[in-house]
Amino acid sequence: MTADKRIVIIGAGPAGLGAAHRLRERGHENFIVYERRAKAGGLSSSFTDGEGFTWDLGGHVVFSQFEYFDRFFRRFAPDALKHDRESWIRILGGWVPYPFQNNIRHLPREAMLECLLGLVDVYAVRANSGATSGPPAHFGEWMERTFGAGICKYFMRPDNFKRWAVPAERMGVDWIAERVSVPDLRRIVENVIVERDDVSWGPNNRFRFPLRGGTGSIFENCAAPLRDKIRYGENVARISAVDRRVFLEGGASDTYDTLISTAPLDLFYESIADAPDALKRRAGRLEHNSLHVVGVGLRKKQASTMCWMYFPEDTSPFYRVTNFSNYSPNNVPGGDTETYSSLMCEVSDSLFKPVDPASVLERTIQGLLATGMMREADRDRIVSVWTAYEPYSYPIPTPGRDAILGDVLPWLESRSILSRGRFGQWRYELGNMDHSTMAGVEAADKALGEN
Repeated sequence: MTADKRIVIIGAGPAGLGAAHRLRERGHENFIVYERRAKAGGLSSSFTDGEGFTWDLGGHVVFSQFEYFDRFFRRFAPDALKHDRESWIRILGGWVPYPFQNNIRHLPREAMLECLLGLVDVYAVRANSGATSGPPAHFGEWMERTFGAGICKYFMRPDNFKRWAVPAERMGVDWIAERVSVPDLRRIVENVIVERDDVSWGPNNRFRFPLRGGTGSIFENCAAPLRDKIRYGENVARISAVDRRVFLEGGASDTYDTLISTAPLDLFYESIADAPDALKRRAGRLEHNSLHVVGVGLRKKQASTMCWMYFPEDTSPFYRVTNFSNYSPNNVPGGDTETYSSLMCEVSDSLFKPVDPASVLERTIQGLLATGMMREADRDRIVSVWTAYEPYSYPIPTPGRDAILGDVLPWLESRSILSRGRFGQWRYELGNMDHSTMAGVEAADKALGEN
């Protein structure tokens, strides 16, 4: 019976390809992948422009806590390069190593003192009260309780608003875990006194990157042996959960025993003709931001060894810039990093932080000039500009997110629909490439009755 089970997968991104790869690995061939784009990779896709520069859809790096994903990566990116993270924050006219809170010694003295005193106040409140008065209501309150007024003023609040494009008060706290470095006052004071840089925090302090083809090459290489199972340019327009049938935009349809969807959960619910209206409304309350990616290719050698940089101040529209030519020489024309370099900039977008797409390129270049990433003379050295827009970038972990997911996901699973991946599960904290790929692997095993 398992061999006859028809499995339909929506999306050829990390989760969808993880599922497809696992099905074939298990010897199950009765499946199909429908991908609306012309290529594999989803949010992890890469593109090479007309001048020979390669770009990702945002600043992706590969690190993993899963042995299965490590084998997956070695198979499909066998010649990957290894890097030690060198990440910095541009602030108050200077540079502070990442994470900011561990390296405030690089700030001007007045700002450094303000950050230290804010932390002292946090510790004093804890010591005097013994405990906080209940859990924080939102991310904003958590930041103030954890970092104090100074660090929140200079970095945490402006950086997170530029990154998430929503007020911190609209975000919950359950997602934080390994995503935010929590300050240790004793350690920070030691760093200041002995003038020590503290840069090793986090799971991505060492990362890997494909030698050729950008991040997307991992998934294009995975998709290649599955070409007979992937239908590109096919958008699933409507689904009948009762009949277990998907209807494509072109008019064709397909039946399934199990459906694995990696589509954004809110849009996916809208496409289910027989889903309860109440659940559609619940899914529609899930929040997300959008992303503009601006790539600037230069006829200029990159002198900096930095990997990526954060920009919390309003001197630029972007929250992060990646020295993409430092990730692999093949990200520039002919692999010639003596002649070329590339800057990949990310600008978040939302109803709370709208971005004019017509002006984002020029504003980005102005921001590169204002922050010292480019000089005015470099305008004449620009040989390529590349832009992309992703309407779904980060799923926002709102305070009510988990309650919504607790309503909408079980209804799907009771109808043999497995929603997986960054936006299929709507969990930013489980949205890295390794998590998303493994979510697809888990869904494939579940579809075959293994868990």
